Amino acid sequence: MGASTLNGRKENKTPVLEEQLITDSETLEAVETAEAPVVTPNEQEVPAKRKKPIGLILAGLGVGAIAAGAFGYNYWQYSSTHQETDNATVEGNIHQISSRIPGTVTQVLVDDNQLVQPGQLLVKLDPKDYESKVQQAQAALENARGQAQAAQANIALASQTTSGKTTQAQGDVSSAVAAISTAQAAVQESQAGISAAQAEVKLAQAGIPAAQAQVAQANANLEKAQADYNRYNELYKSGAIARQQLDTAKAAYDVAVAQKNAAVQGVEQAQARLASAKVGVAKAQSQLAQAQENVVSAQAKLAASKGGLQQATAGGQDTTAKRSQYEAAKAAIAQSEASLKDAQLQLSYINITAPSAGRVGRKNVEIGNRVAAGTLLMAIVDNEYWVVANFKETQLEKMRPGEPVEIKLDAFPHHSFVGRVESISPASGAQFALLPPDNATGNFTKIVQRIPVKIVFDQKSIQGYESRITPGMSAEVAVEVK
Repeated sequence: MGASTLNGRKENKTPVLEEQLITDSETLEAVETAEAPVVTPNEQEVPAKRKKPIGLILAGLGVGAIAAGAFGYNYWQYSSTHQETDNATVEGNIHQISSRIPGTVTQVLVDDNQLVQPGQLLVKLDPKDYESKVQQAQAALENARGQAQAAQANIALASQTTSGKTTQAQGDVSSAVAAISTAQAAVQESQAGISAAQAEVKLAQAGIPAAQAQVAQANANLEKAQADYNRYNELYKSGAIARQQLDTAKAAYDVAVAQKNAAVQGVEQAQARLASAKVGVAKAQSQLAQAQENVVSAQAKLAASKGGLQQATAGGQDTTAKRSQYEAAKAAIAQSEASLKDAQLQLSYINITAPSAGRVGRKNVEIGNRVAAGTLLMAIVDNEYWVVANFKETQLEKMRPGEPVEIKLDAFPHHSFVGRVESISPASGAQFALLPPDNATGNFTKIVQRIPVKIVFDQKSIQGYESRITPGMSAEVAVEVK
């Protein structure tokens, strides 16, 4: 319809324009003939400027209006389904590489920006000191094993020599010694029980005044809370305060009542503990008396069996000593094995390896450096990247995890990446600042806050760019919201 109308208008206006041009040209020719001077053959004739057709101008304006309308509609449709921000940066995992032991650097096997794989050797320390410690631990372990073997052989020899002589006597002595040990242990346990029971009595006695003091304090707090509540109740009835203040006073009064009840129960519990502790003292004293009687009885049995034990005492004591030496040797073996494992573990720390795949950055270690435990040597930046975009809080109404994102990095202005929203921060960036704002100070000014949104790359879209994308790059993102 537009094309036919425009053609019709052009066809209708063409004759009129032609007539007007003919009339104007005739009039102009007449005027020029009457007034213009005679033109010589050497002079050139300047052609008159032709007027632009009005229809062509109107058609151009129409096309421009249509194009502007289409552009405006497309922009409105895009902005209503997308949220954009240029406050975004690329983030990544940066692994700090440090030494676990002190030492001297003998090899640095990587350079700045080099690509490394998990477990790849990065730095090697001088192993001489730690190899020496491993050798010392191995020697100590062999020595302990030799002493254990010698002690075990001595035990067998002494046991075979004295077994016939000491069988009967040792049984009697062992029984008597065991009885004495048991009785003495019972005496010590009873004494310890008495001491513990007496300490419990003192503790219970000391707890009663403290509990009574808590009751007094709880009574004072209750009286104050009740007075405050009564006063706030009168003020609330008169309309001087809000209901919230009355509820606060009521809550404080209830807390004071509960504290008083707890304090009263504390007094009762302290008194009960005191009574129980006194009963424990009496029981422990009875047990002590019985244990002392058992000690006397066991000592009498031991005196009766000493006659038969005198002949076998030497051999039995020697065997006991050898057994003690063997047990000590076994303990020394365990200690030496632990020392050897520790020395081997320390030796393994001379090889500092990469914890993950990535590229080396901020390398500040050279051959010959003396490093301490915990010294930062370099950093490994792995190939797992994401974008943290700080959107205004007014842009988050329709934004949800999983929505597609178009990502443009300033480093690659002619290439677009694809990603998705993974998560939205639980707090604004200001809340995580070193000094978060306090809006209750009286100087409140409403400012639109920024909320960090984590956006992950689609792995297919960054193929070929894995080694070129680095944390810290500036980005622009557009989230397609539903």
